[in-house]
Amino acid sequence: MLEHLIHSLETSPIMKRGEYNYFIHPITDGVPLLEPALLREIGCAMVRILDLENVDKIVVCEAMGIHIGVAFSMMTDIPLVVVRKRPYGLPGEVAVHQATGYSKGELYLNGVDAGDRVVIIDDVCSTGGTLRALINAIERTGAEIADICVVIGRGDEDIGRPLKTLVRIEVSETQVRVVDTCL
Repeated sequence: MLEHLIHSLETSPIMKRGEYNYFIHPITDGVPLLEPALLREIGCAMVRILDLENVDKIVVCEAMGIHIGVAFSMMTDIPLVVVRKRPYGLPGEVAVHQATGYSKGELYLNGVDAGDRVVIIDDVCSTGGTLRALINAIERTGAEIADICVVIGRGDEDIGRPLKTLVRIEVSETQVRVVDTCL
C-alpha cells in the first residue's frame, strides 16, 4: 500500500530555498498534477489508521489540507471544517496563532463546538507549529480531538500528543527518500 504516494515523493523535484531543501509535490503544493488515485490511496490509508468512532467533524487547514479533507470527507461521510486564513467574525470564531520553521500567520477556526469529537488531518508536519496551534484552538472550543494524521512527516516534530504519519521522509539536495510508512 501507498505505492502511488511513495513513487510520487521519490520522484519529486527539489528546490533549494536558502539552506532548506524544499520538495515540490502535489499533496504539499498542489503542483504539478494531483491525481485522483493518489488522493484515494491517502484517504484509504487514513480510514485504516484513524480512530473514527463517533467522530463529528474533520478539521483541516487552508490551503493544502483542503483537497485531502474533501477526499476523506467524501469517503467517510464526516463533515469537513476548513480552518481559514482570514477571519469571518462568526460567533465562536477562534484565532489560531501559528508559527512554523519558515512562516508565521493567523488562521481562524469556525464550526467546531464544545462536545464535538474531531479528527485533524494535514498534508505535512515538519516543525509541528501549525498542528500545535490548531490543537490549542480546538481544545479552547471544548471539543475533543479523537485522532491526528498527516500524510508526510519530515523532521522531529513534537506536537505534544500522538501523531499518525502515513510516510516519513528525508530530503537531500537531490532526492526525497521515504524512510518509513504507517502500513
